[in-house]
Amino acid sequence: MRGDDSGPEPGASGVSGVDSAFLALERELAVFLRRARASSGEMAREVHPELEPAAYGLLVRLEAAGRQRATELAAYFGVGKATMSRQLHSLENLGLVAREPDPADGRAWLVHLTEDGLARFRSVRDARRGRYVRKLADWDRTEVAELARLLHQLNARAES
Repeated sequence: MRGDDSGPEPGASGVSGVDSAFLALERELAVFLRRARASSGEMAREVHPELEPAAYGLLVRLEAAGRQRATELAAYFGVGKATMSRQLHSLENLGLVAREPDPADGRAWLVHLTEDGLARFRSVRDARRGRYVRKLADWDRTEVAELARLLHQLNARAES
């Protein structure tokens, strides 16, 4: 144990033989994910009061990637075509996304954010970024950059 009462040394095994660093990581990720789910719901309601929390991620993806086929979105999120179709139909009914024929394949459609959908999404995203800046105002910029780098590394490994 360290003298600062912050727990066992990294790599130390507990009674169950599990590395305490990985137990701490698991605990902190669980808290982070719980808060992220709650935050996603709040942001979805800020975009539109009737927007489902799960659909907020679609707006994020469409803003980042541009026009996409529903099948591409379904593959990206790891959901079935029917699930994606329901979510996109809901977003379309709210006026946040629109469809247009795919010029490369007349049988397919491309989905994109409407002007209103893009404006609403960016407003909420910018407010969220402002909250991050305020919450991390006392962090050194190198710490913020290191956190971003480590999260990117974690996400990249999760996708491979």
